[in-house]
Amino acid sequence: MRGSKILITGVSGQVATPVALAMAPDNEVWGIARFTDAAVRSSLEKAGVRCETVNMAAGDFTGLPSDFDYVLNLAVAKSGRWDKDLAANAESAGLLMAHCRSAKAFLHCSSGAVYDPPGDEPRTERTVYGDNHKSLLPTYSITKIAGETVVATMARALGVPTTIARLNVPYGDNGGWPYFQMEMMLSGMPVPVPPGGPAVYNPIHEDDIIAMIPKLLEVASVPATTVNWGGDQYVSVQEWCTFLGSLVGTEPVFEESDQALRGNPLDVTKMHELVGGTTVDWRDGMRRMAVKFRPELVGA
Repeated sequence: MRGSKILITGVSGQVATPVALAMAPDNEVWGIARFTDAAVRSSLEKAGVRCETVNMAAGDFTGLPSDFDYVLNLAVAKSGRWDKDLAANAESAGLLMAHCRSAKAFLHCSSGAVYDPPGDEPRTERTVYGDNHKSLLPTYSITKIAGETVVATMARALGVPTTIARLNVPYGDNGGWPYFQMEMMLSGMPVPVPPGGPAVYNPIHEDDIIAMIPKLLEVASVPATTVNWGGDQYVSVQEWCTFLGSLVGTEPVFEESDQALRGNPLDVTKMHELVGGTTVDWRDGMRRMAVKFRPELVGA
């Protein structure tokens, strides 16, 4: 992507920050967030990102221009408060689409957490919805489902070409769930896992996320295109924690708990058809992550 005016929401977050940094050299990138961390804002602005303080839950975009070519809605709220999280994850997405209704395409980042089938088979885009994350994040799954519904409705009402992408375990040099688990292991804390077999996911490295965004925007449509967004490789929590432990010199202790998240593998067949596959092997990506955060523990 070159020469485009792009708005990125939640730009101070784990997923959005590397996306903004990658796009800023060749585009006019605006980023909105609450910016509670001044250092993150400073690093983004030094890279050329135009940062504006906006509270997504308030849904007030009057201070922003509306002539963006593309909008990447990467913001997410996980406060556990239903009013706040519904406003931030659902209502605000629709209000933002209304504000930027002339956009060529709108990318809404949803989550594999919208699925909750009874078994462990890979979830297709037609798999049953449910409250997958209620044990850990009581508002998350429901507000992400609500957000998809709002975005799909506004895409049709406003004629804004839209892609709804259901992300699955993003990670990389800016952190992620595997990073937090690595830090838990180094602190001597057990890693919670669900009872039974391995908890399988499709971890996706930030390099692949960045590479796929232009393609996800290209397939935006009215009605909205909905697609799973995850790595090509199926990897369990147990497998990646064991690998990370071998890199940093600690052996993970797994603690079975009914409160731990179930595995959530995605069927990425449709993703392959629309935008292609991922390129970063999970071992290479997680080694890079470990080196970034714990270079003193990981050999070259």
